[in-house]
Parts: sequence; C-alpha cells; structure tokens
Amino acid sequence: MKKLVAIALIAVCCFSCAQKNWEANKEGVVVYPEMDSDNDAKAVRIIPINDEIIRVTASATKAFAEDKSLVALPVTQSVDFSTEEQDDFIRISTAQTVVEVSKITGEVQFFDSEGNRLLQEKTAGGKEFDPIEVDGTKGYSIRQVFESSEDEALYGLGQHQAHEINYKGKNEELFQYNTKVSIPFLISTKNYGLLWDNYSFSRYGDKRPYGQVDQFKLFNADGEEGSLTATYIDDTESNHVFTVRQESTIDYENLTTIKNFPEGFTFNHAKIIWEGDIQPEESGLFHFLLYYAGYTKIWIDGQLEADQWRTAWNPSVAKFQYQMKEGEKYHLRLEWIPDGGVSYVGLKALSPVDPEVQDDIAFWSEMGDQIDYYFMHGDNMDGVIKNYRTLTGKAQVMPKWAMGFWQSRERYKTQDELLNTLKEFRERHIPIDNIVQDWSYWEVDKWGSHEFEKARFPDPKAMMDEVHDNHARVMISVWPKFYLGTKHYDEFDKNGWMYQQAIEDSVRDWISPGYIGSFYDAYNPEARELFWNQINDKLYQKGIDAWWLDATEPDILSNASMEYRKELMNPTALGSSTKYFNAYALMNAKGIYEGQRKENPDDRVFILTRSGFAGLQHYGAVTWSGDIGTSWEDMEAQIPAGINFAMSGLPYWTMDIGGFCVQKRFENAREGSEDMEEWRELNTRWYQFGAFVPLFRVHGQYPYREIYNLAPENHPAYQSMLYYNKLRYRLMPYIYSLTGAVYHDDYTIMRGLAMDFTDDHRVQNIGDQYLFGPSLMVCPVYNYKARQRDVYFPNNGGWYNLYTSEYIAGGQKVNVNAPFERMPVFVREGSILPIGPEIEYTSQKKTELIKLYVYTGADGSFELYEDEETNYSYEDGAFSTIPFSYNEELKTLTIGERKGEFEGMLAERQFEVIFVKKGSSMTLDFSKNNGKVISYAGSKVDVAM
Repeated sequence: MKKLVAIALIAVCCFSCAQKNWEANKEGVVVYPEMDSDNDAKAVRIIPINDEIIRVTASATKAFAEDKSLVALPVTQSVDFSTEEQDDFIRISTAQTVVEVSKITGEVQFFDSEGNRLLQEKTAGGKEFDPIEVDGTKGYSIRQVFESSEDEALYGLGQHQAHEINYKGKNEELFQYNTKVSIPFLISTKNYGLLWDNYSFSRYGDKRPYGQVDQFKLFNADGEEGSLTATYIDDTESNHVFTVRQESTIDYENLTTIKNFPEGFTFNHAKIIWEGDIQPEESGLFHFLLYYAGYTKIWIDGQLEADQWRTAWNPSVAKFQYQMKEGEKYHLRLEWIPDGGVSYVGLKALSPVDPEVQDDIAFWSEMGDQIDYYFMHGDNMDGVIKNYRTLTGKAQVMPKWAMGFWQSRERYKTQDELLNTLKEFRERHIPIDNIVQDWSYWEVDKWGSHEFEKARFPDPKAMMDEVHDNHARVMISVWPKFYLGTKHYDEFDKNGWMYQQAIEDSVRDWISPGYIGSFYDAYNPEARELFWNQINDKLYQKGIDAWWLDATEPDILSNASMEYRKELMNPTALGSSTKYFNAYALMNAKGIYEGQRKENPDDRVFILTRSGFAGLQHYGAVTWSGDIGTSWEDMEAQIPAGINFAMSGLPYWTMDIGGFCVQKRFENAREGSEDMEEWRELNTRWYQFGAFVPLFRVHGQYPYREIYNLAPENHPAYQSMLYYNKLRYRLMPYIYSLTGAVYHDDYTIMRGLAMDFTDDHRVQNIGDQYLFGPSLMVCPVYNYKARQRDVYFPNNGGWYNLYTSEYIAGGQKVNVNAPFERMPVFVREGSILPIGPEIEYTSQKKTELIKLYVYTGADGSFELYEDEETNYSYEDGAFSTIPFSYNEELKTLTIGERKGEFEGMLAERQFEVIFVKKGSSMTLDFSKNNGKVISYAGSKVDVAM
C-alpha cells in the first residue's frame, strides 16, 4: 500500500498551525487531545507495528518516555499506513486495521479493514494518571479502560488458581507468587488481544484493593455491633478454648500481620472460628477473597462458599461472589485449622460496582512513565497469538526428549538414589526420558555454590554420563540465591549486583540454623552473564541437560508483605523495584537462554521456571504451577490455570502431578486405609490428566512419587499410570508435531475450547475440559470416587470415544463413564491421529511404521513434523513435513508429498491407515487394529476407505 501520510498532511492545510493538534511521521501519529483536565492524557501516540499490531502510548505530558520494552522485540521494518483527518478524529489505516483517535478526548477505537469495530477505549478515553514518586523517581499510577461487548469471553492473564476461566466481569491482581504467574495479556473471542506493557504490581478489572471486612457493619456472636467473635482453640482433642476475642478484621496474611495473633497462641492442634453477621451498606454483587493455609471453610447464611486446604507455609486464595442487599444481615462463619506451624488466613471483599462497569476491560498499574499497550487481532484466536509472538518472540521447538516423561521428587539426596531410580525405571520397562535433581545437592551452608557435596555426590560427571548412557537426561535446580560469604556471592557483591536489604536485615532462611543470603539482580545484563558463567562452569560442563529455575518471583522471603517484597529486591539495575516488580523471571531466563546458546549453539535450551512474564516463550522456557497441594481442589484448579496460561501466548506449561505439598493424612497413610486408597486415586487421576499437558512431569514431597512407590505393580493405580505413560510415548509423533507447529505456526498445544469453537457460546465458561492439539478433547476427573462426569461436546461436528470409538454427536452435554483406570478423552470427528511404536525413551527407535487413525465423518488434516530433535538446525530449514488430508465425500486419505529434509531423515517408511467409522466398536488396542499398510517414499499416496 502506498503511504499516504504526506497526502494527509496536505489535506489539513486549511487548519492554521495553532489549530492543529496532531502530527504524523514515518513511524506513526501523535494526537494532543483538546480535553485538558489533570487526569487526562496530554498526548496519544499510535504506532503500527505491522498490519495487525498497533502500539498505543498515552502520556500525562506532551512527551513520551522512550525506555526499551522488556517484552516487545525491537521493530525492524516499517509498516505502510495512511493518515487522514475527519471531523473530530484522526484515522490511521494499515492494510488490515483501522485506528481512530478522538482529537477531543484521545479516545482510541480499533476496526478491521471492513469497518467492523473490534474494540474501543471507554468514552472520553478511559485513561487515568495519578502522580507517584518512589525512591526519588517520579512516575504515575496508570489505568486504561475499554468497553467490552456483551457476548465476548476473555482469557489469558497468566496462571491463577481460583477456578476462573472466563475473565469477563472478573477481577485479578497481577503479581508474581509461588503458584501464581501474572501475564498482562488478554485474548478475546472477538479475535483481538491486548498486551499491557507494564512491569509493576497491577490489577485487571476493579482498580480498588480488596477491603477488610470492617467495610460491613459487623455483629458478633452475641449480636453486638462492631466486630465478629473469634474463638481460639489451642487443643482440638479437648476443645480447649485459649481465648475469645472480638475482631473487626480477619487479616493474618503475611509475616507482618500474623503478629496480631493472640500472644502465646500455638498453631499445632489448633482451630479458630470467626462468627457473626455482616451487614452491607449497599446492594449488589460483592466479590470475596479468602486467603488460606491449612484447612479452611467459610459459610455465608449457611451456604458453604469454600472448602480448601494448603500447607501452612504456602497459602493460596479462593474467590467467590455473593449477592447482598443493603441493610440485611448475613451470617458468616469461618472455620480454620492451621495444620501445624505458623499459618496464614484472611478474608477481604470488594463492594459492588455497576454491572456494566464490572464488565469493562481495565488494566491498572502501580507505576509507569505512561500508558503503553499493544492491540492485535487476527482471523481467529490462533492468529491473535501468532501476532503476540511476532511482537514478543517465537517459542522454540522443544527438544524431543523434553516431551517424554519427567521423574522428580523432593529430592534425590545422593548420587546413588538418582541413579538407582533411573535403573529401576529401565528394569521395569517404564518409559522415561528425564530425571530431575532438585535443590540442596550442595553443602548445607553453601547455597549458590552450584557444587555437589562430595560425600553424597562423589562424581557428578560420572553420574551424568551414566544417566546419558541409560538414554535419559538430567535437569537440575538452580536458584538465583546466594549465601553471604560464599565465593559466588562475593563475585556478584563486589560489582553491586546483589540485593542488599535481606543482608542488612539479617534475613535467615529455613535451612538448619538459618543462613543469611539474598538474590542477584537479574535486571543487570552483566549480572545475568555472570550467573550463566557460574552455572556453566560448575554444572553445564559436567553434562547437565536442562535448568530448573526455582523461586523466580523472586521469592527472597516467603510470605513477606507486598511492600517488604519490593524492599527486598530494591533497587534493580533499571530502577525502583516498584516499577519492575513483575519481570524478574523473564530477565533470569533470558540470561541463561542467551548464555547457553552462545556457549553451545547446537544444544536446544530447556528451562523450567516457577514464575514467568509476557515474552517468556522466547527463551526456551516452560513454567510450572508452583508448590501446589495434594488435594482434589488443587488438582481441579490446575485445569483452568493451565488453559489460561496457554491462552496468554505461552505454549509450554506443566505442574507437579500429585501436588507438591502433602497433607499429613497422606504422609501417614498405611496400606489398606481409606487415606491410602484416596492417595493412590488422587495420583492416578492427576497422572491421567498430566499425560495430556505440554510437559508430562511428576514431582512432590514424601511419599515418594515414582510409580512403583505409589502402588504395587498389580494395583489398578500402577496399571493405569503405566498405561498413560506408554500412551504418551505412543502419541509422540502427534505431540512432537505439535511442538513443531508451536514454532513454525505459532500454535497453542493446550487449548481452551473457545479457541476452536468460538461460535459456540456454551463453551465460554467451561474450565475443566480442553483440547490437546487439534484432535483430543481431555476431560480430567477431579473428584474422589467419581466414576462418571459431565462432558459438553462442542457443536461443530461429532466426537469419538478414544478407547471404544463410540460416536457422540456435538452440541450436547452427556454424563460419560470414567472408570478408575481411564480418564474420558474424545477424538474430534475429522481427526487424523498418528500413533508411533511402543518405546521407553524418545530416541529409542525410528518411527518406520506409524499408525494413522482416521476418524471419519468430516474432512480433516494433520501435518507430521520431524527434525533433528535436539539442535537448532530447524531454524535454518532442516526439518520435514508430511501432510495428511481426509476427504469425507471421497472416503479417501491423502498422504501428501513430503517437504524438506534433515540429517537422519527416514527416506522410506510405512503408514498403517485405520479408518474409524460411526457405529464401529473398535477398541484402542494397537496390536489388534489391522489397517491398510502403505509404503511411502515421499511422494503423494491416496488411500481409500
């Protein structure tokens, strides 16, 4: 398209220079709105990044900060766009997007090339700037509000574990915490996305912080106004009451506020009950936030709103809403069993706002120089995510071994433990590719040395070699933490690259007598380089294959208040920690990715990091969901958490199968007990689910998590876990093709149903089903002793039961069977599912024969992707694809011409084509399904049913 900027400038020549309030150049357009109140934008800038990505910046002054984005990649090419003035607005047009900016208010609206409005800022602009000064640096607390159409659903925002899938009308605080990963990206079923480019503590939705319960009129158990009754029981066996207090808040959420517990009260064998009435002073929907560790239940007017458990040291949150009327009393009862040790609990609420306002899309951030966001759109939600990765960086093809099974525990304490575990897997013929060495392999007082303690790990290099000789890989835990006085600490400290507050305050950790240490400043590029050099020297050169980056929030002190957390990482090399609070994990991963690629350009990087941020996918990184608990509720919470993380544009995610932190009743479970049966069923159901997420990984505290330690070989739990492990490896041609699509097509593996069935509004709020790739609908079972579950079958075609081939029509909810040994999985009509041989590790054998299951009833396609599996040659074109397409009318599968080549590629192979038809009763038995065997040498082949 011919650029029309100059023409547009001529077109407004009738205006005098004094009257004109906008300007254009080759990069974009700036409008200086006529509205002039203190809280409005004084300048709004529009910069097209490409035809479908638009950057919008709004300033409280007439100048713009030009700091380099930590998330968006530098713009390397110009975009053709035109600019014209029409009445009260300026129109900026690319080939695919039209942006209109009001000359009066600075309000921005976005349209597609056909004039359909996709999104608009709130009338009058929806912008807010509140001056703030932190650590001598001036900035603004900023907010941007957009209008949201009635029928759209909204996803993304990272990984939050409060059972929310659709963020329409919801609120979410965006900060990093163990089990919480905040990504300021939102995607809509209207096929647009928003990336909020800010790194400070932020909020989505309501900008107000949750308030204490004293925002209500409170009445205690005796009906007296002003408080709730808190009954502290210090011995649950005798029900001994330690004290009864009247309390107007329930706020024991961090190390600061827990000091308000009654002096002398101990948490072992304790129970606390808060009870009374709350009376709102306005009517509407109240949003409640329950902060909990231990066993926690809350009722309002006798209705159970939450029943949760988390380990004492790692609290979580539960959300619920309650409709209330002004002046009416509602009975509240909160029961809390701390579960031993110092524990945390809190209850807060947000008062109602107008429902239309609640439905708005809004981002607020504590500190920034200006409002800065990116609007993007596409033909579908995949197209939006493609543009997100165009902006923030492509995700790599993960090494093939990474897509196999990962065995971990907290922790292998010796070299022999690790090697014997791998040996046991091989002797039992349990597929495995990766074994993990968790923390504390170093000497107890040398955290950050990255050196193995010789008494427990006498020859780390020999250990790595033996693992490799047994066709497996090793991932190792590496923290950005260093004890005071260690050599590596001193190397950082002499350059001023260690956060000092923890040192100055003599903050001690939980190891042995407690040691003083702190974290390095990952915002400093030289510090990142030093960190890589240290782990390269001590670990990578010994043969380590993958990096486990723990506590990257950064968790310098667990359960510190938000304000103290900022102090502990202040200042960063870029400025105040208030301004850069959320992006630490991104910077930390960036340093390791760049360091390893420079050291060994042929070795694919693999990083597992506990926290993340927008753009993390660019650095060979996977995020896991943190130190979750061993409960059915936590398992259920993983499903929408993983879906929304993937729909935040980051394709690789995993979790601790079975939960990391263990309830005491499971720790102490004995053979034959109900607790042991529940423990085995919980792990079995979680394992079934875990086989169908991007990374298949077991991890957790005692009891040990190896299959053979969870159940004996003849137990249904063992047999089911082994079945899904082997099925995962059988599916490797399918799964590895999906990783290829992640890079080459910017694909998303773990897919919320709205991605593929956008027009079916019934899927918008389904958070316990998802697609694993284009073909498999995964329906985890997350209730103890459940042997059925409801499944909604989207209405675009029909579905086949994976195990029995039973056909189910779309557009209906069905209660399906879910026996102990099997999780419901359904195959989409029109799918072509490639199945490989039974293998015990990904490199065991070439896939000379692949079974192609063709699920008839609709046209379909799939592309088989292959490359050299462990290096980056695919970036230079060393890969191949074989397209499959099925024509329902002709009842024919076409195996298309192979494209591309790479070293070690199979020039000739066989495909066994198995057609699955409606009414068939074919079980998924790979040894008995006899199809048509086709020899293939790279040329097109047609196979008729």
